Amino acid sequence: MYVCSCFAVTEQQVEQHAENGARTPRQIASVCKAGTDCGSCVRRIQALLGRGAAPHRETAGRGRPLPAGPAMAPAPRPDLGEAA
Repeated sequence: MYVCSCFAVTEQQVEQHAENGARTPRQIASVCKAGTDCGSCVRRIQALLGRGAAPHRETAGRGRPLPAGPAMAPAPRPDLGEAA
């Protein structure tokens, strides 16, 4: 099955590059260009490398939603004084 349709890179090719020492999507890209055009295959490459995809906000806290934190107040505006 194709992982990267832009450069016709298959799962088997990504796995072979990993066996040959590639450990990151960037290292995979350096040997076969996968992930360097549209980028839609990068998460799949991460999964094949056993790295998983980047955590989403709701899962970054180990299954617990992250607190939203305090609301941001608008930055104070400098006092410009009265126009002369």
